[in-house]
Amino acid sequence: MGTDGQFAPSRRPRTSLLVLLAIVLAVAAFVALRPSTGPAPRTSNSGRAVQPGAGEKPLDPRELKVRLPDLEKPPPEPADTERNPFRFQPKAPPPPPPGPPRGAEDLVPLPKVGTPPPPPPPQIPLKFIGVTEAPGVGKIAALSDCKHTVQGREGEEIEGRYRIVKIGVESLVIEFLDGTGQTTLRMSGQDCVAK
Repeated sequence: MGTDGQFAPSRRPRTSLLVLLAIVLAVAAFVALRPSTGPAPRTSNSGRAVQPGAGEKPLDPRELKVRLPDLEKPPPEPADTERNPFRFQPKAPPPPPPGPPRGAEDLVPLPKVGTPPPPPPPQIPLKFIGVTEAPGVGKIAALSDCKHTVQGREGEEIEGRYRIVKIGVESLVIEFLDGTGQTTLRMSGQDCVAK
């Protein structure tokens, strides 16, 4: 078969690709490693000459001596300061001086420790079992104590001890006549167990 020579890979494209890659790498290395030709950046204090402060005399180069015994001394202890480098606010003013002592009439009596809170109002032993609505009459709630069933409208007294405050779709607000407490009863249906 004479077709083997047609499909033999050529060495020429691989060699030219390797040469091209070497040239790109050489240019990249030259650009990255060459020194900058621009001017050196200026520091904030490079143009200033060192000048002595007010009341100071210029330093004599002969006075510039390293005092080695001073280097062996322990560093000074940090001083207590109220400086906070992370807060950019003026220092808070001191608190005002305490005013005159308050008299007994200004003091509010504190509750005594150990005094139990007042007991909660007694539970209303009625269950809200349903509501009906009649034209011209309004909503009528049905309440039961598992022995008797009573009915009433908003504002009416029940059993001489309770008053219906509000009749809702699924709940009823009822209170004691003497004002000792108010509670909301959810509609629970007739779930009394016969005794």
